[in-house]
Amino acid sequence: MRLVVQSTAILALLLIAGGCTTTPPRPPPPPLTGDAVVDYQNQLDAAPEKDRALWQYRLGLAALRRGEAGIAKPALDDALSLVAANYGNINKAAAKSRGMFTQEASKPFVGEAYERVMANFYRGIIYWAAGEPDNARALFRTGQLLDSDTLNKEYAGDYVLLDYLDGYVSAKLNPHSPDAGADALKRARASAAAQERAAPPDYDTAANVMVFVDYGAGPQKYAGGDSGQQLLYRVLPPSATSARLSVGGRSYALPPYDDVSFQAITRGGRVMDQILGNKAAFKRTTDTIGDVGLIGAMAVSNSSDSKDAQIITGALLLAGFASKIISASTRTRADTRCWDNLPRYLSFAAIQLPPGTHQAELAFFDEKGAQYKQQTQNFMITVPDPAALPIGAASKDVVIYRSQMRN
Repeated sequence: MRLVVQSTAILALLLIAGGCTTTPPRPPPPPLTGDAVVDYQNQLDAAPEKDRALWQYRLGLAALRRGEAGIAKPALDDALSLVAANYGNINKAAAKSRGMFTQEASKPFVGEAYERVMANFYRGIIYWAAGEPDNARALFRTGQLLDSDTLNKEYAGDYVLLDYLDGYVSAKLNPHSPDAGADALKRARASAAAQERAAPPDYDTAANVMVFVDYGAGPQKYAGGDSGQQLLYRVLPPSATSARLSVGGRSYALPPYDDVSFQAITRGGRVMDQILGNKAAFKRTTDTIGDVGLIGAMAVSNSSDSKDAQIITGALLLAGFASKIISASTRTRADTRCWDNLPRYLSFAAIQLPPGTHQAELAFFDEKGAQYKQQTQNFMITVPDPAALPIGAASKDVVIYRSQMRN
């Protein structure tokens, strides 16, 4: 009888192991070249449909950091379109991911709220650089809206820069209206005060150079809990906590108006968290039932070798092994796919420069005010002469985007 029990146990373990490896392996990614834009593009080309938006996010930001708006624009546009099509839409893949035996990561990637916000933010920068500040404003507003549906309303719609830039564009488009953008500026300053951040300055509608700067490494996702059912965030120590731009004999502070890691961890719970929690509870329960069944079978087998005992032992073995198999096959792990090249801090400055080419220096500092001298960036800012524009052409702001983050 003991031999029967041992043989059945071995068979069950094999079934459990087999149940854990049902997903076919993905083909290996293309060899890395060391060029982030090329490597992300290769990964995007090889990615399954469910991961396309993730690689488009990464590619878009890497290209923007290189000044390659021609690559960044379509990548972010495609990602935003995919996310819009899948967010809140319980399609077949999304519905399946809620089932007991399918991982959350099997559904199309849309990202958490802060990731969707950042896609709109960077696409807004590209719009502004293209001379379309009204479209940029629309995306800044969309980003703030995406952050408004939080579990804890205390943190709803509290990005400082999204409101500030919304109002800035309104003020620039309506320079003769003293109240243009005033409400947005008030909201931005209220959010800054609540987060103990620097208050953004008054709008200068005569400013013609818009400087966007980010620094530090953004949040990284990981799975926690006894069954990996909790989506948690790892906040890395900041490599810089402030920046300063020097140009035209003047210096401009670039404080951390927004903290992307703060936005990630204050978002609150997700609908999927409850589903994963129920999966984890089910997994623990079936595992416990399996233990009880197997222990009971061993106890009955050792106490008697009668026909009735054999029947009871067999029934307990079947129930125990079935419960163990079900427990092992329950997929509880949270989706940790992450837009991992995001920054932590966002900053902005609007300045006035005369037509011509200007030498600029961007410096980064740690929390004690010490400069990271090896990371100082020197570049040129060229401001076109409005008088040299073709007849009928409207002048546009010069938009500069710089990042401490390397690709």
